[in-house]
Amino acid sequence: MATSTVSSIPLSLNDRLVAGISALLIGAFLVFGAGLANSAVLHDTAHDTRHSYGFPCH
Repeated sequence: MATSTVSSIPLSLNDRLVAGISALLIGAFLVFGAGLANSAVLHDTAHDTRHSYGFPCH
C-alpha cells in the first residue's frame, strides 16, 4: 500500500494577497483580452499554436 506525505508552507497575509491579486489580474486579462479581440486574431493564434505542437489541423 502506498503512502504519501503532504507538507505545507504557511504563507503570510501579504503573500496571499499578492498571489490573489496577481491571479485576478491575469484572469481578467485573459477574459477581456479574448472577449474583445478580433475573432480572426484568435483563430490565427489557435491555428498557429496547433501547428507548433505538431497537431495536424488541415
